[in-house]
Amino acid sequence: MKTETFSYLLAFTSEQVEKQIQYFLNNGCVISIEYSSQPGPALAFWDWWKLPLFNMRSVDEIMAEIEGCKANHSGSYIRITSYDNTRQSQVMSFVVHRPEG
Repeated sequence: MKTETFSYLLAFTSEQVEKQIQYFLNNGCVISIEYSSQPGPALAFWDWWKLPLFNMRSVDEIMAEIEGCKANHSGSYIRITSYDNTRQSQVMSFVVHRPEG
């Protein structure tokens, strides 16, 4: 299923996800983690894993939150979304976890 910015590429490794997160943080973006059991064109809204991570400024903290979301929602798709609070818009999102099967 093609669901986001990088969906036509192979799945990212943890190191590649960390580099993308660092890019977002370096550019002042706010990151949120979202999940959905059945993403698709008809379901544009995903559930938030907590509120956007306004105060988290380290890659390790955000990766820990991603792992927490995976532990609680392993059967769901999980994505990271970055927001630019200056332009008040979403910058980019990509899936970091796909369910087995």
